Amino acid sequence: MSGLTHIGPDGRARMVDVGDKAVTERIAIATGRVRMAPATLALAKSRDTRKGDPIAIAELAGIMAAKRTSDLIPLCHPLALSSVKVAIEPAENEPALIVTARVKTSGQTGVEMEALTAVSAACLTIYDMLKAVDKAMVIEAIELTEKTGGKSGDYRKADQ
Repeated sequence: MSGLTHIGPDGRARMVDVGDKAVTERIAIATGRVRMAPATLALAKSRDTRKGDPIAIAELAGIMAAKRTSDLIPLCHPLALSSVKVAIEPAENEPALIVTARVKTSGQTGVEMEALTAVSAACLTIYDMLKAVDKAMVIEAIELTEKTGGKSGDYRKADQ
């Protein structure tokens, strides 16, 4: 279990002590996709359903989720986020919406979980907003695509 920072030497779960780490600017970008029927995508792109604008509401849900990540993921530190941006755009070659979240802070621990949580909540909200017309939507490919800052250095997904 060495290398797993949330597991102590005794094998028990723990919240990592970041008190001695330097405060640095940290940014994380995550993406995800919601595949749907072409007619469902057309409805989403119209931004007008009985429940409201599914894209705007999902973007807001993502922002709200990023701010609450430590309430959802047991060992995450509560962070003062300086920026959360969630953008949802139609995919180029398939009937899908692509969700991208960019989260930023200056602190002693990274914001990868906040970016991933933002994308997850936005994808779930898209599903919720459109499920009345398409229960076969698929949420997929939620992943960290980039991060900067911190002791472990920068990361960029290989195919980016």
